[in-house]
Amino acid sequence: MFSITVRDHLMIAHSFTGEVFGPAQRLHGATFLVDATFRRAELDADNIVVDIGLATSELGGVVGELNYRNLDDEPAFAGINTSTEALAKVIADRLADRVHAGALGEGARGLAGITVTLHESHIAWASFERTL
Repeated sequence: MFSITVRDHLMIAHSFTGEVFGPAQRLHGATFLVDATFRRAELDADNIVVDIGLATSELGGVVGELNYRNLDDEPAFAGINTSTEALAKVIADRLADRVHAGALGEGARGLAGITVTLHESHIAWASFERTL
């Protein structure tokens, strides 16, 4: 399996519901490094996984929709604990939508999957992997 990874960053505010979250039940900020890995079994006609420039741009677009937002105020997240794991899924799903819409080029239609990893710090991160 071939892969390429592009990176961006995300700054949000949010809070959680549930005792398991302790003090994070209160409104707090989070900054994430966001890695999006695109995978395919065979390279496309241009001998690439996907156009890195387009992948970077589309990841930036998805992240830009969330950046500097209080997710508690966003209708799309009403009633959802926006954990690192849940946010990784949201970003992966939104990238998949862009792949299916052709935003990463026709060659990207041959992608097998996307993995999004959100790094909370240098010692903790979470990922979501999905097929296309």
